[in-house]
Amino acid sequence: MTEPLDVAKLQRRLAEFAAARNWQPYHTPKNLVAALSVEASELVEIFQWLTPEESARVMTDPDTAHRVTDEVADVLAYLLQLCEVLDIDPLAALDAKIDRNERRFPI
Repeated sequence: MTEPLDVAKLQRRLAEFAAARNWQPYHTPKNLVAALSVEASELVEIFQWLTPEESARVMTDPDTAHRVTDEVADVLAYLLQLCEVLDIDPLAALDAKIDRNERRFPI
């Protein structure tokens, strides 16, 4: 039985992967933000010319679903690596942001 996934475990795996390849010198905040932007743009590219209806069905085509899933994974990987480098707890940051948005945009 595999262990459940959590953010900290995934961040460790990403850090170990980079360390094994001596990539840490390149994993500066600036480089990670640039890579995150590129990966997010690759995700946008998949949806760029789709109608709203087509975009809602994007996961029904196995090839496109695979591409979307891979790009989402790339975006998340770079975001988690950036959080690790900057010592940001991404779940705590999101929780705090939701709190601020709830106050900013009351029902």
